[in-house]
Amino acid sequence: MIIKHINPASLFNSQQFGFSQITTCDSGKLVFLSGQVGWNKHQQLIGTGDFQSQIKQTFENIKTAMTEVGGALSDIVSLRIYIVGENYANDQYITKALKQYFCEGHEPSATWVRVIGLATKSLLIEIEVTGVINNDYGIHPAMA
Repeated sequence: MIIKHINPASLFNSQQFGFSQITTCDSGKLVFLSGQVGWNKHQQLIGTGDFQSQIKQTFENIKTAMTEVGGALSDIVSLRIYIVGENYANDQYITKALKQYFCEGHEPSATWVRVIGLATKSLLIEIEVTGVINNDYGIHPAMA
């Protein structure tokens, strides 16, 4: 499986914000993660009122979920990022996390959406994920 991250010169430079304009893949096992939030495995919120802490926990949950299905962050092709209200003004923290969790040149495509609220009032961010895992040999290349 080949995942390509395409950033044509005819579109704005999205890589400065930590995502690619276009991501393509040729085959593999599709993975769709439900929206991940800042809850730990006990459904306790990490970072009540703290946008940065919730972002970090959300990305750690994404990393855990991808590992559970035999994948890695590098297998993520698209993100949908839902940001509650006034936190949208702190988008630099999302950019920082994207750059921390995804290698330069391999950033997934992404859509950022400002919302009024999420499932509970205390949640400040939620991220849905689409991934594609190479399933040709039953082992993820990073685990070989």
